[in-house]
Amino acid sequence: MAATMRSAIRDQALALGFDAVGFAHPAALADAGARLREFVALGRHGDMGWMATTLERRADINMLWPEARSAVVVALNYGPDGDPLAAMAQKSVGAISVYAGNRDYHDLIKGRLKRLASATAARFAAEVKVFVDTAPVMEKPLAQAAGIGWVGKHTNLVSREFGSWLFLGVMLTTLELELDPPEHDHCGTCRRCLAVCPTNAFPAPYQLDARRCIAYLTNEHSGHIAAELRPLIGNRIYGCDDCLAVCPWNRFARVATEAALRPRASLRDPALAELAALDDAGFRKLFAANPVKRIGRARFLRNVLIAIGNSGDKALVPAVRRLIEDPSPLVRAMAAWALKRLLGADDFAALAEPRRRAESDPEVRAEWR
Repeated sequence: MAATMRSAIRDQALALGFDAVGFAHPAALADAGARLREFVALGRHGDMGWMATTLERRADINMLWPEARSAVVVALNYGPDGDPLAAMAQKSVGAISVYAGNRDYHDLIKGRLKRLASATAARFAAEVKVFVDTAPVMEKPLAQAAGIGWVGKHTNLVSREFGSWLFLGVMLTTLELELDPPEHDHCGTCRRCLAVCPTNAFPAPYQLDARRCIAYLTNEHSGHIAAELRPLIGNRIYGCDDCLAVCPWNRFARVATEAALRPRASLRDPALAELAALDDAGFRKLFAANPVKRIGRARFLRNVLIAIGNSGDKALVPAVRRLIEDPSPLVRAMAAWALKRLLGADDFAALAEPRRRAESDPEVRAEWR
């Protein structure tokens, strides 16, 4: 019966458009839970306070839902149609992570998972719960336990079939299902993902310090980015794909077939000057139903202005000067930093003294020094 239920759930998941399905026991997280506790204890989660407050539930699914007997892990391929790192050479455009090129994957996967859950509950009289990166469930270790891929040295999932490019979702159920064997680590001696990181965010293989990770800094971190890290960010304005893109297993990756995951033309290497001109309404329109919308205009323009400051393109100075009186102190501070990078010492000094005297926010005044 367990094998029959498993086969039916797998077939339904694939029919809904998922690219891979695996089955694991909730207790498979024991080792991952220990690593998570160490990660938080060392403060490597940065200002993601929710990781500390949900730590025990995240490390032990039975604390989240004691009745759970099986985890159904689903994966959706979002493989890019080109080199994600090509935009790095175009200093006057912004590089947006592959996963944020179009629709927010949370909505896409959750809708399909809910349909899978409804069908499972109705057919087998089971209880089910679904999770898509918005609740304390460790999807990547569960995906490894379910045989979909393994957690690589960069702490992300790698698949022999899809490379680095899989979105994950989890359905917990009270059903006792036949389980898949876990996937083994196939990283070998390769260290490309560790070596490519611009900010040295990996203290050791299989360890991440989010406080130095560009994906964290541009997506999750809400305040000022440390001055010593800004030049290393380059033109990455939302997320970072470096450690994913260099993985040799991507030779097996496939281009995403889901239209909602293919990059919008407006978000493929957008011009920094145009992004800097966005008001709040323009920002919301450009990033409607997109993950970038979540961070808000001020944090996004912080990222854009860092990219402009790193561009060396003096033609972008007018775009920056329009933002030195922006309502957001975060935007004003990064406008000052970008001007300092783009202008010569004499031109910046001529602007700095009057701006410093007029500025009310101490952190912004500091950038005018």
